Amino acid sequence: MLVQIFILIGCSATALVTAPAIAADAYPTKPVRIVVPFAAGGGVDLTARILAQKLTERLGQSVIVDNRVGASGIIGTEYVAKAAPDGYTLLVGSQTSQAVVPAMYTKLNYDTTRDFVGVTEIAVSPLVIVIHPSLPVKSVKDLIALAKARPGQLTFGAASGGTPHMAGELFKLAAKVDLLFVPYKGEGPAIADALGGQISMVFSNLPVGMPQARGGRLRALAVTSRQRVATAPDVPTVAESGLPGYEASTWFGLFAPSATPRDIVAKLNAESIAALNGADIKERMAGQGLFVVANTQEQFAEFLKTEIPKWAKIVKDAGITPQ
Repeated sequence: MLVQIFILIGCSATALVTAPAIAADAYPTKPVRIVVPFAAGGGVDLTARILAQKLTERLGQSVIVDNRVGASGIIGTEYVAKAAPDGYTLLVGSQTSQAVVPAMYTKLNYDTTRDFVGVTEIAVSPLVIVIHPSLPVKSVKDLIALAKARPGQLTFGAASGGTPHMAGELFKLAAKVDLLFVPYKGEGPAIADALGGQISMVFSNLPVGMPQARGGRLRALAVTSRQRVATAPDVPTVAESGLPGYEASTWFGLFAPSATPRDIVAKLNAESIAALNGADIKERMAGQGLFVVANTQEQFAEFLKTEIPKWAKIVKDAGITPQ
């Protein structure tokens, strides 16, 4: 009888040890949902859909994009934070959802550092500063000089809390200039008003701003990434144009609820990296002004340790509040 008991205990212990591995090997056994906390058609949505298509092929299960929109991304982000940590509900977020919004709205029912684990950084998307051609400015140095000569008179437009808004606020702080922020519902209306001369400039996503610049309807001054981008090699960076250290690219990452089993997160990381490193995906992303990162969990975690406080500090220093 004692021998039988020890055998049963040993079998149970073995089952407990091997159960997570078996679960990861079998995962997924049903469709996976990727929540996008912003509207369809934007950068977060586009990035999620490109990744979801490839993960569907690699995982052998449907990976569905679910747009849960509202309250500056809070609704969708909270949904994933409170979801079962089983690998079947994921989030594609950005610095807006993970850093800016939590700094703007201090009474949230979740914590983006405590309640999420980063799977991988998917891609980054630099911005480009575009101005109306009538503005007597040909460079970032010219823009800074004009802004100092006309404090509070030069305007930039964007959706409140988004990267184009935050890039402008960072520029103001770094250059020590007074630019007037004009809130819009989205980048499209802001660009339309820049084209009409109603506002001075937009810190625009590359796929939106560069076609207008190439057509001569707006003037591109600089990109906001650390290095020049291949799709606009003649446009300098802000950093090399007079503001060393300036960098304000949009980043997009895949997240899971923090209690998700590590082996499932590791599998998602490996499959995402394999999917994103495909030549077809890189080409498709580049065509949309997105540049693949596809890093390890450890690399993404280190990135988030500096990136989240960076944007939270900008929100505080600029005195940004919900609009």
